Amino acid sequence: MPAPHLVLPPTDRVLSPLTGWTRAHWEALADRQLAALVPYATPGFAQYRLPGRNSWSGVVSDGLEGFARSFLLAAFRIAGAGGAVDPGLVARYAEGLAAGTDRTSGEAWPELTDCSQQMVEAASIAIGLHETRPWIWDKLDTRVQERVVDWFSGFVGGTTWDNNWRLFQVVSEQFLASVGAPHSRSDIDGGLDRIEDWYRGDGWYSDGDGRNFDYYIGWAMHLYPLLWARMAGDDDGGRAAVYRERLTQFLATYPHFFGGDGAPVHQGRSLTYRFAAAAPVWMGALADCSPLAPGLTRRLASGTARHFVERGVPDERGLLPLGWYGTFLPATQAYSGPASPYWASKGFLGLLLPAGHPVWTEREVPLPVEESDQYTALPQPGWLLHGTRHDGIVRLVNHGSDHNLLEGTAQDDPHYAKFGYSTATAPETAPRAWERAVDGHLALVAPDGTASRRRRIHPLVCADRRASSRHEAVYPGTEDAYPVVTTSALHGPWEVRVHRVRAPEGAAVREGGHAVADEAAPHAERGPGWALTRTATGLTSAVVALYGWDEETGIAREVAANAYGPHSATPFLTSAAHPGGASVHVTLVALSRDTVRPGALREAVTCAVDGDRVRVGFPDGTELDL
Repeated sequence: MPAPHLVLPPTDRVLSPLTGWTRAHWEALADRQLAALVPYATPGFAQYRLPGRNSWSGVVSDGLEGFARSFLLAAFRIAGAGGAVDPGLVARYAEGLAAGTDRTSGEAWPELTDCSQQMVEAASIAIGLHETRPWIWDKLDTRVQERVVDWFSGFVGGTTWDNNWRLFQVVSEQFLASVGAPHSRSDIDGGLDRIEDWYRGDGWYSDGDGRNFDYYIGWAMHLYPLLWARMAGDDDGGRAAVYRERLTQFLATYPHFFGGDGAPVHQGRSLTYRFAAAAPVWMGALADCSPLAPGLTRRLASGTARHFVERGVPDERGLLPLGWYGTFLPATQAYSGPASPYWASKGFLGLLLPAGHPVWTEREVPLPVEESDQYTALPQPGWLLHGTRHDGIVRLVNHGSDHNLLEGTAQDDPHYAKFGYSTATAPETAPRAWERAVDGHLALVAPDGTASRRRRIHPLVCADRRASSRHEAVYPGTEDAYPVVTTSALHGPWEVRVHRVRAPEGAAVREGGHAVADEAAPHAERGPGWALTRTATGLTSAVVALYGWDEETGIAREVAANAYGPHSATPFLTSAAHPGGASVHVTLVALSRDTVRPGALREAVTCAVDGDRVRVGFPDGTELDL
């Protein structure tokens, strides 16, 4: 596919047989984004006020965000080229530092106060200043350096949110230490000590207390400690070795999150950061701790960047819109402003590696899903990853991440509450679709159509090709909670879900498959005990009733509800008029770019239920006790 809004160098199919991309492509992509920001700069370049919906932090904070996050990209570009870039690039950010810290400039940055958005942006500025020290910091007027230090000093003794934000304080105060400015050693050590409470093992952190697993683990929890270590040097107290070992473990399975077309699994918040999903693989190479072959590191990162570029990101203005491909606000969060997507800059960390580094000079090697079908159990987040070589799709089966604290009131979020995510689909996130709650969900449905929610997820088992969890379904209109225990098992290209449900008399039970989306309304078919939706490109989602469902099935259609396209559709099964008490429901879930024949599957896949025992048999003779 061509890049519709970007002029790129010629592809190199010898060095990069899978993506064609080289370091020159990354530099061209960085340069285009940086140049496109200039028309939106304030006169002194201290803020970039981009078009789009403002965040809840306000226009000035959003302008600072535009400076800070793009400075991170500029820093990687400047340092990676040894300063051999357009002098105007260096000058713009040096000038912006002077104006942003000048209270009389008319475009001064907000002061750093406890738990303010400025803390997030300060960390990017600190990293940028450290990486470009010979070209920017060392050449700043002494009075400007003093003002920069004074602005950063708002961190000292300050309070941040108790999650990945602790690391913003760590790197910012370490920068102060590196330039001989007053700082708090206890702030730095306290933040680094705090993330130890969130380390779960096998390379996995939670982002704060609770079960908060998403891309923040890679682009924040692993990234900032090792960027801090670059600042701290030999004065790291032995921490850097620990962080490198953890990243090594994390990266061992990280390539399994990426589809053959380069797309990352669409799960979690802040997905508008897009290219940032590549940050941990570059960090592994930069910290010399990656278990991945250099050619796999570049193939993963370049594949991800190319995936978005070919789908119009950046857009015709050279900007990164709030969304996944184009602008799509339902997939964003209230804290996301028009410059928020520029945390994508983290995905350009590889530019810090010299042009002669093996990640740039060794031949690309395939992703795991390009070599064979993949089944990966991740017990810490409670996920199964399921990749199929023939269509390049990776699916994530979620039995562990809910983005809630361990105690207290729990909420559900479409980016965490679903049973299934993938590299080819997104959850339905527009408010009306989320209220309807069909896709990727098992619901108790009241007579008025209101569905129960999956809020706090209690993981039970995650090993080999199966995982299970429990959640309490609160029946709509009441405070009565009914346990739902779900087991997922993978076989071939399919997932089988077994739901052991307790429900009140008269409730309906409903299960939805993956929502598929496209520019045109997806095709839909239904038959006895099955339903299917298919896009014009052949992406098919199907659900097949194996046990406990009515013959009648349904299709839920939505418009402007999905990040993958304006028209979306989800197949679903129903079981109406529950008798009350316990029931078992067994579903085969399919998502494929191959032909799916759900009627034939229903005939060929057997299911026997005896009390609480479920046995599923497949055409190849395999039998699973679930």
